[in-house]
Amino acid sequence: MKKLTLREYAKLHKLSYFNVMKMAKNGDVKSVIEEVDGKEVQYVVVEEEQEKRVSENIIETSAQKLTLQEENKLLKKEIERLKAELEKCNKRTVLA
Repeated sequence: MKKLTLREYAKLHKLSYFNVMKMAKNGDVKSVIEEVDGKEVQYVVVEEEQEKRVSENIIETSAQKLTLQEENKLLKKEIERLKAELEKCNKRTVLA
């Protein structure tokens, strides 16, 4: 059982500091708050089972990367949806 600060844990797993904070707050990773030099410092308690679970989640999200063409299609659909929504808003303001 090893203790790492949130920043060290984020750097180790190439995650953002904010995501590690959320994971600690939600209970996805075990954390402990200790007082060091009069300041409260939050540490992540590293355990093997927990690390395997976190690593699997990280691998799954990175495996879901889209190709450029797929991403382009999704963005074009989003643009069309936003254009339609904008036109609805413009019609409401003209009528009002």
